[in-house]
Amino acid sequence: MHEAPEDRIMRDAYDVGMRIHRELGPGLYESVYEEIFCHEMAKLGYRVERQIEVPIEWDGLRFDKAFRLDAIIDGLVIIEFKAVAEMNKVFARQVLTYLKLTGKRLGAVMNYGMELFKAGFERVANGMPR
Repeated sequence: MHEAPEDRIMRDAYDVGMRIHRELGPGLYESVYEEIFCHEMAKLGYRVERQIEVPIEWDGLRFDKAFRLDAIIDGLVIIEFKAVAEMNKVFARQVLTYLKLTGKRLGAVMNYGMELFKAGFERVANGMPR
């Protein structure tokens, strides 16, 4: 069975995120985790874009900066970084909105503020198996 490129990216992203959390733990600024994560993914050969302003249109109105993607890997997988003490259901809904508005199929929330990385990681699918 053929693995979707998004699944390969997500597997590597999870492993990188887990390693960063294990080595640094919670307590740093979100931007620190983001920069280290993107650096490590780039070392694995991925094209990583950070802080991408995304426009949207609504009924003839154009918003040039409707939202900002924390990171997008190989133009396919959106990563939203957090560094807060607990997960909030709105985080995954936020990523789902980003996926729908960009036409992407897979994303994740990576919350480095949690005691355990897996408790702060949520995969979000838009037209892909969860």
